[in-house]
Amino acid sequence: MNKIISSADADAYLARIGVTRPSVPDLAALRELHLRHLHAVPFENLSIHLGEEVVLDPAALVAKVTGGRGGFCYELNGAFAALLDALGYRVALLAARVMGPEGRFGPPFDHLALQVHAAGSAEPWLVDVGFGRNSHYPLRLDERGEQADPAGPFRLAETADGDLDLLREGDVQYRLEHRPRELADFEGGCWWHRTSPKSLFTKAVICSRLTSTGRVTLSDRTLVTTGATGRQELPLTDEEILPAFREHFGIALDRLPQVRRIPEEQVMP
Repeated sequence: MNKIISSADADAYLARIGVTRPSVPDLAALRELHLRHLHAVPFENLSIHLGEEVVLDPAALVAKVTGGRGGFCYELNGAFAALLDALGYRVALLAARVMGPEGRFGPPFDHLALQVHAAGSAEPWLVDVGFGRNSHYPLRLDERGEQADPAGPFRLAETADGDLDLLREGDVQYRLEHRPRELADFEGGCWWHRTSPKSLFTKAVICSRLTSTGRVTLSDRTLVTTGATGRQELPLTDEEILPAFREHFGIALDRLPQVRRIPEEQVMP
């Protein structure tokens, strides 16, 4: 990738996730950046339900993060790739297809993940800050055995077609390609997720981030927290939703996101 964000933009990004600029773009710094990003920048699809455009331009994605928002996979990993590149890491964008609840993979370019090379580390690393309950730390892309992580055991398995399946606790999460891609390659997948009634993102408002004890999620009008005491669900009134976005995610909105139901016949499959 060509460096497309300024040093000031990178510093603003680092301030958002609470990390000082690493002196060397090594694995230790990558691990810290990955974890801090998951804690600070929420996975959210609010733009879809606020009628905002999602622009797959690295500078725009970084500006969204530094402006106090998050995004879904294309946005989060697209922005993080630009930051890592500015810090001196070697980054490639990889396409993946997510395993759905019905046991089938999603469409091509369903998900964006990153391959990263760090200074002093010969092996490539799978970096993904845009996939819900994913690993807290980067995973070795060339390792086929089980990899321990606070989120559970992960494993990468070769497929018959030469792709890689990412498994968490034995369950396939997504199927990853090896071929490097450009951010523009994901525009069709991003459009599908923003407009299709078959996309999970058009069906509900979601905002979620990792916490020191578990996870906090606002799903439509229910606040869900998980931690040492288990799972708790709290229904919210309309008046409580905007303050909840500010308190739990640092997101200041002037209006409520509204789910717009899309009839299937209006959208191409």
